[in-house]
Amino acid sequence: MNSKLKAFERLLSIMDELRDKCPWDKKQTIKSLRYLTIEETYELADAILEEDMEEIKGELGDLMLHLVFYSKIASETNEFDIEDVLNTVCDKLIERHPHIYGDVEVQNEEDVKRNWENIKLKSGRKSVLDGVPKSLPAMVKATRIQEKVKGVGFDWDNKNQVFDKVKEEIEELNVEVQRNSDKIEDEFGDVLFSIINYARFLNVDPEMALEKTNKKFIKRFQYLEKESKNDGKKLSEMSLSEMDEYWNKAKSMLNKN
Repeated sequence: MNSKLKAFERLLSIMDELRDKCPWDKKQTIKSLRYLTIEETYELADAILEEDMEEIKGELGDLMLHLVFYSKIASETNEFDIEDVLNTVCDKLIERHPHIYGDVEVQNEEDVKRNWENIKLKSGRKSVLDGVPKSLPAMVKATRIQEKVKGVGFDWDNKNQVFDKVKEEIEELNVEVQRNSDKIEDEFGDVLFSIINYARFLNVDPEMALEKTNKKFIKRFQYLEKESKNDGKKLSEMSLSEMDEYWNKAKSMLNKN
């Protein structure tokens, strides 16, 4: 424990020095750091997806720096400091885990989530959805919305019901497409929302699943580009069937790796 505390103290000391002496660090504000923090979070997400533990360690360090940085800036105007931040999260964890720090009994993970949402409502939130950040990407937001309402019992009973809903939404989309109506976008959104709901019942992270597919597509297409160029061909002059030949080779080659 002492070595961990010393490492954290070292980071705090370095932050103090940078804020005092470095022109770039002195210039930063809470607002100017925001987009950098978002970028660092996505870099961590990429490292997690690649299962690169060394990279994950580095990206966690970058995020830790940002947390300390925000706290340092706030301390300069006596808003709060890192001690306040840490005590706040500790108090929150104790309050929201009465099955550990109190006399509440739970049987499973779902009981824990349900208690968590009920406690937040008692603390002043008017809706269970108040805790969903407005700026989340739409797919992540849909997942969080569904998880939140599940916490208070608003959910399907089983995955078969959800899959039936997916098929129903697809059919409704198809009807609007055939009509070429102005409801296509709305129905398409309903399809995506139901698919994300189904992913939850399958214990699949839809964001991660889609990103894996993105990466797979990129690798295959770049193989197509490279190999067709090696054969003296230009993509703009190739037919779709010719491209498909390289695409199928890419699938075969990359699946071996």
